Amino acid sequence: MRKRIVIIGAVALGPKVAARLRRLDPDVQITVVDRDNLISYGGCGIPYYVGGDIADIEGLCSTSFHVVRDAKFFRDSKGVNVLTGVEAVSINRKEKKIDVQYMADGKKDSLEYDKLVIATGATPFTPPIPGVDLPMVFSVANLHSAKAIKDTISKGMVENAVVVGAGAIGIEMAEALTDLWGIKTTIVEMADQVLPMALGKNISRIVENTLKESDVDLLLSEKLVRINGDAQSGVTSVETTGGQIECDMVILSAGIRPNTKFASDAGLAVGRSGGLLVDSRMRTTDPDIYAGGDCVEVKNLVSGENMMMPLGSLANRQGRIIADNIHGRPSQFKGMVGTFCIKVFDSGVATAGLTVDQARRNGFDPVHAMVSQPDRAHFYPTASMMYIELIADRNTRKVLGIEAVGSQGDAVKARVDAVAPLLQSGITVDDICTLEVGYAPPFASAMDIINNAGNVLDNILEGGNKPMDALEFFEKFANDEIKVIDVRQPKEVESCIERYKDKWGNIPQSELKKRLDEIPKDEPVCLVCGTGARSYECQRLLNHNGFVNVRNVQGGHTLLVALNPEFF
Repeated sequence: MRKRIVIIGAVALGPKVAARLRRLDPDVQITVVDRDNLISYGGCGIPYYVGGDIADIEGLCSTSFHVVRDAKFFRDSKGVNVLTGVEAVSINRKEKKIDVQYMADGKKDSLEYDKLVIATGATPFTPPIPGVDLPMVFSVANLHSAKAIKDTISKGMVENAVVVGAGAIGIEMAEALTDLWGIKTTIVEMADQVLPMALGKNISRIVENTLKESDVDLLLSEKLVRINGDAQSGVTSVETTGGQIECDMVILSAGIRPNTKFASDAGLAVGRSGGLLVDSRMRTTDPDIYAGGDCVEVKNLVSGENMMMPLGSLANRQGRIIADNIHGRPSQFKGMVGTFCIKVFDSGVATAGLTVDQARRNGFDPVHAMVSQPDRAHFYPTASMMYIELIADRNTRKVLGIEAVGSQGDAVKARVDAVAPLLQSGITVDDICTLEVGYAPPFASAMDIINNAGNVLDNILEGGNKPMDALEFFEKFANDEIKVIDVRQPKEVESCIERYKDKWGNIPQSELKKRLDEIPKDEPVCLVCGTGARSYECQRLLNHNGFVNVRNVQGGHTLLVALNPEFF
């Protein structure tokens, strides 16, 4: 008898398992069930459909040669039987069958399996507050909600919108509403920064400034408590812990919850987030049931903890692993390091591994370097400033994470992608210093920003570079706790002196050795230059001459401007 494979879920992981398995075994019987009628689509592309980058919804569920991936496509081209409008309601593990219900007429049936794959994904979290069920309140759940949002906007029904949550979807939706449609958009985020699960304070502050410069209002450390309106007029405003905001539309993007209740009811083990627990072969606690994608927890190879990572790219990689193992070709998914990237208006952001706070919570002693440097050779006409934060453990020098932001997203992603695969192997700061990367002036500097980040962090770990974070600098400067010495040339410093007068000192690097007597030894001194390189050299000179209370502003004036443009 033909082996029977049943797959629950037909968005990302499910179709990948089915297509891969069919290529491996022309005879296996593959049945895919999904409660929706729209299947095999790129959910991560929804904000770009709403924002107009993708003209029609078929673009999200079509192949590269413009054929719609529907049930007929899978039947005719892949030899896979896809049952749409069918919901899996329970699993009978003893008899190896699933109970299903047809959404249209309520008819019930059962499907027998030899191997079962759970690819049910996750559902947007709906906060338990008054007004969430009002018209004009949406979540980015699927293509139906995407179409409803875009259709509503295109009818001119929205002038002001509130997006709840400053994670990836929230930020992307805010950009879509603002950039194409000109809707006045406010993001409400209960954390004190954007992308709180992905970024540390430095890079997130740059992203926040990008949002504000792009006319997105940003309310951090505020929680949504009520949505006002009625069933006839829809939404009129929202109330937060900080006040009231008038709006016509609310988009909820406050996280997700894995669709695993029916699986946990069948006795399959779940983790802290509710995601299914799987081994390295993507098997659940039942060896005949596999799972992957947004409904599972996987091991973070840097921290060692299990976590959810809702990305279509991850689901596709896991789908291949599952299909291989079902076919009898042993294959392992060892885990991930949390590699993530996002476009935020004209900026690209990427990260992998742990933030400083995450590293500290996982028992490391994190040390970080912030580097400002052009992403190409500084003399190349398209060179643009990039900012990288590299994080390592003080004791082992093991690299724990990397974050980057810049105006040329491909360059940002390339730097993070160069480091991400190495994090799982325990790469050290010394390895980053000598990491081999491609060089040509149109693409990089001879001393690439990645290598430079390693060099700066090495100098910090060795004690030669005694840094001060830019955010700490702003606080201490406001409280008159530091004496600032800018070591750039006078023309570079004119605007700073004009604004801050004698609070902003200037001794050019070329004159420093002759003017040591102007620098106090009994009070904290903070050195500033363009990017932190010249000030580091000056710090070394001062240390050699007995000045011990001297710190170097990480990333220099360039990073200070990026973090707080209004300061200058």
